[in-house]
Amino acid sequence: MNVRYARKGLTSLAVASLALFAVGCGAEEKPKADKPTTNTAAPQKTQEGQQPESTEEPVEVLVALKGQKGLELEINSAERDAGGFLTIKGRLRNTSGAVSAVPPQTSGDETEVVKHGTSLGGATLVDALGKKRYYVLRDTDGRPLTTTGLDSLGPGKSTAVFMQFPAPPAATTDVSFQLPTFEPATLKLS
Repeated sequence: MNVRYARKGLTSLAVASLALFAVGCGAEEKPKADKPTTNTAAPQKTQEGQQPESTEEPVEVLVALKGQKGLELEINSAERDAGGFLTIKGRLRNTSGAVSAVPPQTSGDETEVVKHGTSLGGATLVDALGKKRYYVLRDTDGRPLTTTGLDSLGPGKSTAVFMQFPAPPAATTDVSFQLPTFEPATLKLS
């Protein structure tokens, strides 16, 4: 019986040695210059035991549109891309002290868009110079290329939103941004 226990002990020792050897061989003395280093340290706590506020840089607000029941849409960027699209990004905020439902009118009135739920699919851009209106793009199934599934926002809450349009001509630098139930605003394009 002692031989059997001795074999088990030697086998366990051999497996443990191989595991330590494999771990030791994988370690590098210095991180490579082309590898990014990550810091996994936990956030430091203040003296009261609470975590410090985030140090995010403030986001530029190009324009803020007031809506119904305390809703506000802040547009942070309107950028053209090489593919001929214009992407608008921002935040939908509830500035009231109560829960505010996103009005279904923001989806627009097109059957194909409305059947995909509450969205910002009713948004349009008006190019007064070119006398043209641009609608939110749709995919082949009729889904709008915008934030969807919008329901309601709690008091003081916000959510990131986006909308994608065909890009107006390069000569067009200003457009009127319109979203049902929100006041219109002039938007500078980059």
